[in-house]
Amino acid sequence: MATEAKIYITANELSEMLGISTGHAYKIIRQLNKELEQAGFIVISGKVPRRYFEKRWYGFIA
Repeated sequence: MATEAKIYITANELSEMLGISTGHAYKIIRQLNKELEQAGFIVISGKVPRRYFEKRWYGFIA
């Protein structure tokens, strides 16, 4: 499946994109999912919606 067609970003993808460890990527995903959950959204552990990540990540250019 093409990256553009994927709705969610996984920790492995996030670690490659940002050049960070997979553990740190999971930490970021947990924080973003916590924000979404507090806003009333249903979340999937270990994944974060691509659009939400792009919205929240400063300097991210799609």
